Amino acid sequence: QVDLVESGGGLVQPGGSLRLSCVASGRILRIDDMGWYRQAPGTERDLVATTTRNGNTNYADSVKGRFTISRDIAENTVSLQMDSLKPEDTAVYYCHANILAIGATDEYIAFESWGQGTQVTVSS
Repeated sequence: QVDLVESGGGLVQPGGSLRLSCVASGRILRIDDMGWYRQAPGTERDLVATTTRNGNTNYADSVKGRFTISRDIAENTVSLQMDSLKPEDTAVYYCHANILAIGATDEYIAFESWGQGTQVTVSS
């Protein structure tokens, strides 16, 4: 079993900052892409930012220049520094990873994993 656990959400005023963190644990052999998605009420889950093992990053246009994704491959963690937050950034943020792990009978399995989500609210 592999778990993704997020932390760092909360309530912040417009213009403020928050830092989200996610750690993956379990019988993990390798994590390929790792990143963050978000979902506001009544909308679909959308990409915020992702990063590959070699450090390439991809950001949604709406967060470019304000959010920064970083990753520690050895520790199986990914973080999202969010600055200059706006009310439209309000959403549940989900950690996502493409994982290669060892299964219950020691087989190799590849799958997508999602965290449970953490609420980010930007409001005055």
